[in-house]
Amino acid sequence: MTQKIALWSIPISLAVLALKLLAWWLTGSVALLSDAMESTVNVAAALLAYFAVRVANKPPDENHPFGHKKAEYLSAVVEGVLIVLAAFLIIREAVLALPTPHLEDAPFLGIAVNVIATGVNGAWAYLLLKIGKREGSPALEASARHIFTDVMTSAGVIAGLLLALVTGWLILDPILAILVALNILWEGWKVIRASVDGLMDVSLSDHDLQVVSSTIESNLGAALEYHDLKGRRSANVIFVEFHLVVDGAMSVSAAHDICNEIEHALERLYPGSVFFIHLEPDDEMKGNGAKPSQVS
Repeated sequence: MTQKIALWSIPISLAVLALKLLAWWLTGSVALLSDAMESTVNVAAALLAYFAVRVANKPPDENHPFGHKKAEYLSAVVEGVLIVLAAFLIIREAVLALPTPHLEDAPFLGIAVNVIATGVNGAWAYLLLKIGKREGSPALEASARHIFTDVMTSAGVIAGLLLALVTGWLILDPILAILVALNILWEGWKVIRASVDGLMDVSLSDHDLQVVSSTIESNLGAALEYHDLKGRRSANVIFVEFHLVVDGAMSVSAAHDICNEIEHALERLYPGSVFFIHLEPDDEMKGNGAKPSQVS
């Protein structure tokens, strides 16, 4: 599903770019030019996301026994860098236009074309974010957030241009472009930061840790307790490890059955994920004076 959606992003981003370039050509607005320049990043990002999703969906192999999911984080980092680059290019164009702001003879037609492009972008971003969250795809979520930024940018540009036309203050055009670029810079930074966290194996969110903890507690069976719970996420797959304490007299087979019950319960919540359980006899904890704990 994610691969098909990522593929569709390419022609849709190209169509939106074409509409925004037409809007710029009709108006001569540097703000609309900046909006179109951001859409060129959408095209590059759509290509990146498609190839990243293709790689991420490959099964584990000899060289990548834990899979290829982090390819999506790499794609999202590159997309964030492209967003920041687009922002700096927009600022450059806007600063150059400050001394002599102007608009062409058909501004309202150009604005109408941009409104159509913005509507297409908004609908597609909503669908991408919905599917990205459902499938746990960082690449699709990053693309969706970038496109939502584009939608907000376009809405601001349209409102600013209408104000400039009504008041005759054409200087609002390049000023608006600069404000748009600053917002894009912030969004680009957020995409980069979130993606780097994924590459650096940041811990699971508090919510996910609580879900995992509750699931373990509900399926402890004859086990005594657990501790040293740790987890990380790689796209839609989580990796969890913890120590499970059982009665020292319990058979290996019985302890293994408890581990299976816990793993199956977690697997139902996080399909395709990986769980590492280290078994400990209770006399080992007593011997080293360890105190039971759950999450570390």
